[in-house]
Amino acid sequence: MDHMERGSLDLSNLDCLVLDEADEMLRMGFHEDVEKVLSATPPTRQVALFSATMPSMIRKIAAEHLNDPADIAIKSKTSTLTTTRQRYWTVSRMHKLDALTRILEVEPYDGMIVFVRTKQATEDLAQKLRTRGFAASAINGDMSQPVREQTIASLREGRLNILIATDVAARGLDVDRISHVLNYDIPHDTESYVHRIGRTGRAGRSGEAILFVAQRERHMLRSIERTTRQPLEPMTLPTVAEVNASRQAKFAARITEVLDGQDLTAYEALITDYQAEHDVPPARIAAALARMVHGDAPLLLAEDPEPAAEPARREMSSGDTETYRIAIGHTHRVKPGNIVGAITGETGLSGNQIGRIEIMSDHSLVDLPAGLPAEMLRRLGTARIGSRQLRISPGVRSARPSGPSRGSDSRGSDSRRRDSGPAPTTRVKKPRHKKTH
Repeated sequence: MDHMERGSLDLSNLDCLVLDEADEMLRMGFHEDVEKVLSATPPTRQVALFSATMPSMIRKIAAEHLNDPADIAIKSKTSTLTTTRQRYWTVSRMHKLDALTRILEVEPYDGMIVFVRTKQATEDLAQKLRTRGFAASAINGDMSQPVREQTIASLREGRLNILIATDVAARGLDVDRISHVLNYDIPHDTESYVHRIGRTGRAGRSGEAILFVAQRERHMLRSIERTTRQPLEPMTLPTVAEVNASRQAKFAARITEVLDGQDLTAYEALITDYQAEHDVPPARIAAALARMVHGDAPLLLAEDPEPAAEPARREMSSGDTETYRIAIGHTHRVKPGNIVGAITGETGLSGNQIGRIEIMSDHSLVDLPAGLPAEMLRRLGTARIGSRQLRISPGVRSARPSGPSRGSDSRGSDSRRRDSGPAPTTRVKKPRHKKTH
């Protein structure tokens, strides 16, 4: 795009154009860029459009820019939906990691793909799981091809058990030992859900698909059920007792494995000498050695409350908000819906928790709930609309606009935008968010 705007790229004699991963490019906010590139190519060029899903926007582009196209659909001989058990758990964002950990500790799985929305989330979640003792790694679009191939080979060969991936990074991934797909972040559309769970349950084998759903995302759960024509089972999260029983069983299995496969003669002599010298029972010596191996983290979970379902959200008043500045505005062709989508997708906030949006020439101001955690703000700052990072920072409004404040019903009073052209400063209203009952 930069080369086209500077005149250093001439597409007037282009013979062939390939548009790959079209659905993901549009979902990430590149619709206008795609339109601009296509419009700059001659009408005689051949266009090949590849997309794993076919939402209405893809079909619209195909109808406008492809000349007498042939629609080629590749369908698996065996539907994964018939061989994959589908379950869901209603959980808030703050409890997702604990819920995932319990599932990983108790659920019998071979290989697992955990889907998240952003590249940064793949790295963050993989690191947190490794800290908790799981063999996990991230895979995302920032990886070089050799690193990607090495990571997939580790999963295929059993050196790696859990892959944290984005939708784009998992395209074309086919590993036989993937027994589970877990949707840590709910997908943006039903076709993406079907594509995700297609990574398991292949070639007649059984598979497991688990979906984490927040209360505000229940409408997407219903849409998924309508699309797949299958109800998703509400799953029961493993209890503390079940997690502890699993940990004890694994601990005992490790002892048996060492007893059966290692020469322990030298260690037995050391323990015998220590027992005679200090008059300590053998069981207590074994317990001390186990603690040395296991480290300071407790072996068993405490009986604390279960990860709870997400509570109902409330509307904000003006006193509940703080104003933030994001480094994207009219010159970047941003729309209010882009901002709302980026914030809700990255933070888990619902639409009715986002206050007034004020789009200016090179930046925008947005009101968000007061007291957001620093980690959430850090993630939001690295989120992107199109190719540009939000780079969020504290913001100050120069003056309040006349009329109702953001805390009133002005939020949804006009869903049709009147920001058709860039202006030095334009105040806009956030899109209406339909309530789902």
